[in-house]
Amino acid sequence: MDVRRADERYSGGDPAAGIESRHAFSFGPHYDPGNLRFGALIACNEERLGPGAGFDEHPHSHTEIVTWVVEGELTHRDNTGRETVVRAGDVQHLSAAGGVRHVERNAAGTSLTFLQMWLAPHEPGGKPSYEIVRGIADSTPYALPEAGALLHVRRLAPGERTAVPDGAYVYVHVVRGAVRLDGERLDAGDAARVTGARGSEAVGVTDTELLLWEMAA
Repeated sequence: MDVRRADERYSGGDPAAGIESRHAFSFGPHYDPGNLRFGALIACNEERLGPGAGFDEHPHSHTEIVTWVVEGELTHRDNTGRETVVRAGDVQHLSAAGGVRHVERNAAGTSLTFLQMWLAPHEPGGKPSYEIVRGIADSTPYALPEAGALLHVRRLAPGERTAVPDGAYVYVHVVRGAVRLDGERLDAGDAARVTGARGSEAVGVTDTELLLWEMAA
């Protein structure tokens, strides 16, 4: 188990434009050849956008992009004509496939924090697709077969336990609160990379929200 603390992320974004980014993996100018990916996961970015701030239209390709809002509302628009508002509890999945362009913005009058996770697909190319699941239920996995991955959302009360999926690669991210993962305390923004997980469990220290990526070899 490799624990990475919130304050160890690479800082980025454009604070003057109301954009603050924290990257868990090698990203942009923060090139780290020893931290390029974990399983299929190639990025886990925490983005904080002030009111009106956002990312102008930009391209993606050959990437499965999953977005999870922590607080606030994210407005998404892409060149296929889709425009949606993503809120806390929603899972947004954009399959960039052969190429897509999109805009992400905080159109509300309050601050926005969201996580964006990029996964590498098994095969490049194809036709872009988009899906949003509103208010995903606790313990309901979201399948990402394109990358051989499952996303598990768990919300724990203090003392409540949850099994960590057995798997070749499991990435655990604490969205809010605190847990103990095999005896190691993880607080909001902390993450653990577990290889060859067998019989691990997480225990809520406080009211907690966890994202767990279960990934095949």
